[in-house]
Amino acid sequence: MLELQRLRVDHAAAILDFELANRNYFAASISDRGDEFYERFTERHRALLADQQAGVGAYHVLVAEDGSVVGRFNLRFVAERSAELGYRVAEHAAGRGLATATVGELCDLAVTRYGLRKVRAATSLQNVASQKVLTRAGFLPVGPADPADLGGKPGTWYERVLATGPSVASAPQRT
Repeated sequence: MLELQRLRVDHAAAILDFELANRNYFAASISDRGDEFYERFTERHRALLADQQAGVGAYHVLVAEDGSVVGRFNLRFVAERSAELGYRVAEHAAGRGLATATVGELCDLAVTRYGLRKVRAATSLQNVASQKVLTRAGFLPVGPADPADLGGKPGTWYERVLATGPSVASAPQRT
């Protein structure tokens, strides 16, 4: 069984393992984070926790029963009652509806825990899988994304106006 957990200090090693194991897979569809990201991972993890504590964002990991990380799902608060979504799922878990289901769950948390009314996400034009995830999770394309926001790649912003009830996205249950 997989569980969406709010980022904690003790997730650091499992997240680093996840990032390293999937680096080439992620780089095929989004810009590589570069060696410095991995070399300074501990500092970056602490900074995310500080940002979360300060209310700058809400960061989550999808964790398997064995404690390994299967995905990362983040909300960065950008304006009153709105946030930008970022996510990534491990290669071995891709294509099973986990991203769609977890994005839906995070949108529910965005309303109930964080009081948000709108979530936006940008994806490159070449990242068809992410476009499908967002569409299936109830997001609509709202306009072009600045290539500077996507590692120099052209893309599209997607947006979901959040209801006060549970997510309407239909996706398979996580097991």
